[in-house]
Amino acid sequence: MPNQHGTAPKQQRQVPSFDAPRPPGATGALVLADGTVLWGKGIGATGSNVGEVVFNTAMTGYQETLTDPSYAGQIITFTFPHIGNIGTNAEDIETTTPAARGLILRADITEPANWRSTKHLDSWLKANNIVGLSGIDTRALTRRIRSKGAPNGVVVHAPDGEFDLPTLWAKAADWPGLEGMDLALEVTSAQPYSWDESEWSLRGGYGKQASPKFHVVALDYGAKRNILRCLAASGCKVTVLPAQSSAEDVLAHKPDGVFLSNGPGDPAATGDYAVPMIQGVLKAGVPLFGICLGHQMLALALGAKTFKMDTGHRGANHPVKDLATGRVEITSQNHGFVVDETSLPAGVKVTHRSLFDQSVEGIAVDGKPVFSVQYHPEASPGPQDAHYLFDRFVGLMEKR
Repeated sequence: MPNQHGTAPKQQRQVPSFDAPRPPGATGALVLADGTVLWGKGIGATGSNVGEVVFNTAMTGYQETLTDPSYAGQIITFTFPHIGNIGTNAEDIETTTPAARGLILRADITEPANWRSTKHLDSWLKANNIVGLSGIDTRALTRRIRSKGAPNGVVVHAPDGEFDLPTLWAKAADWPGLEGMDLALEVTSAQPYSWDESEWSLRGGYGKQASPKFHVVALDYGAKRNILRCLAASGCKVTVLPAQSSAEDVLAHKPDGVFLSNGPGDPAATGDYAVPMIQGVLKAGVPLFGICLGHQMLALALGAKTFKMDTGHRGANHPVKDLATGRVEITSQNHGFVVDETSLPAGVKVTHRSLFDQSVEGIAVDGKPVFSVQYHPEASPGPQDAHYLFDRFVGLMEKR
């Protein structure tokens, strides 16, 4: 099980010496809060960005990963060596404005070799103001994160080779980190909107749901588009509401079901306004389904607690066991917080469990149409083993 850590009081920091010279030709760097400097080649936008340095083990879907709103506040280390090989396009995105703070690669961006590519990854990064770094020993960095936890850091791209290391280090050392940070407000929609786009096909691109059977209200805490597509493909008209919507706002739409989306940051912070809304929906008896951050905040609304993991789960190869059927699913995951199983109240059962560390991956409420999962059944990127969960949600609405 992941270890729970309290927040230690801040210590008086001593500025590192930074005596080691910059390697010839270095145009980028990763400066960690402990004073470590990793030199490389800058890619994408110029400038610097601070965030939590994490790693993702997926072998595909770098564009979907970079546009996943759940990565707000994070710098992504890709462990797969070939990033850029399929280029980028306007279809493989999970939000219009990417929220990731940066990316780190082992090798230079691979030249695109895919018929769907419309833009080189480097050009796409520049257009989306994402700072990147290549030439880093990502295996060593990943091992460091696994053993010591995800550090705060600054990724910087300076084509002129000029770096103010003490200032960059101070930026990393002073950043408060994700614990206690509400980032849903940075990525949520500003206004309600309707969604009818359904899943992608090779010949037709994205479809449209023209004959929905049910009306789902989706709370947007940083919703991935493919979740909304899966809901539409399952026969749902989807109304998306901003993160701070109240239970009255939700129920005024007379939904057949309510969906709680994924999103970034600390669920306890976002829960300050989301938990009362969720409790109001639970009281109304409307079928409810949550994914990732939505799963965590459902647990909070039911009386449980969450805590920050050392490294989190990020990738497309995570095995999860369905405790009811014994079936093992290979899942897509992206989370740094987890539900504390010991805090789950009576009447709330664990339905899914990680086979990596035995952490909670799903819960359900006995006798009520309420359930959630920690992982991403919509994939994008990743396997589609858990698409059945959308059918389960529709089944609950049919019964009601």
